[in-house]
Amino acid sequence: MTENQRIHPVVNMEAPPPPPPTRPLVPRGSFKSEKGDPTGLQQPIINQPFIRTAPVMYSRPPTKRSCCCKCICWTISLIILLLIIIAATAGILYLVFKPKIPQYSVDNLRISDLRLNFDMSLYAKFNVRITAVNPNKKIGIYYEKGSHLSVWYKNTQLCKGSIPKFYQGHRNRTVLNVDLTGQSQYGNTLMSAIQEAAQTGRIPLDLKIEVPVSVKLGKLKLRKVRIMGDCLLIVDSLSANSLVRIKASTSLIQSDSLQKKLVLTLSFHSRLRNGVLLLAPTDTFIKKELTADSIRLR
Repeated sequence: MTENQRIHPVVNMEAPPPPPPTRPLVPRGSFKSEKGDPTGLQQPIINQPFIRTAPVMYSRPPTKRSCCCKCICWTISLIILLLIIIAATAGILYLVFKPKIPQYSVDNLRISDLRLNFDMSLYAKFNVRITAVNPNKKIGIYYEKGSHLSVWYKNTQLCKGSIPKFYQGHRNRTVLNVDLTGQSQYGNTLMSAIQEAAQTGRIPLDLKIEVPVSVKLGKLKLRKVRIMGDCLLIVDSLSANSLVRIKASTSLIQSDSLQKKLVLTLSFHSRLRNGVLLLAPTDTFIKKELTADSIRLR
């Protein structure tokens, strides 16, 4: 009886049901096998913190306007820097050399010959004595070849000549005697006009000067510069073999660079001392009428 008894397990109704079988976790990005986990081991679940990736920001390509602005700013900066360097260099040179403008004087104007030829042309021969003074201690002046000096009556050239080539050293005074010769057409009409003006005692003559010069600063010789002068003289007569008395004068000097065509205007004030017309440079253009007794501005 007892051998045929069977033992039945007692089911605990209060016990929780067994958990369902779980599948192995497959990491993101890996391939899942159809056979499952061959080892039969269940990988533990790891709680990883959630990481939020920042959005990628793409910068806009630079526009043409910003490139142009940068180029303009760089150009302006370079120009300002260059001007500062030039100003500093000029200031240093001025303090070292202390430049002074040369002084020139027309000592006299003599009429050697003025006559009519057989072909009715007017022959003129003048002699001009010019004194050049260089007051600088460390600056020399080279007077180069190719100079021109001419005397005009209104719009007609009477005679012309040239200044010789020479070097004027420091604190030097040089006297130049320049002979001017020339012939003019329609001499009969021109001579009549000069004689009529001589009766009034005021004959206008235009003395034009064009001289290429180079400045020497210490041992450095600068590039050639062309000086052009225009001096209006009022004389009393043009009699042959006589010393002309200069009654009034208006002078203007210009410097024209051969390479840069830069025009720099210098002006001169004039004074009469012992019958000699003196020309000295000033900063502004001054127009004066000179007499033997007084000087007055007009």
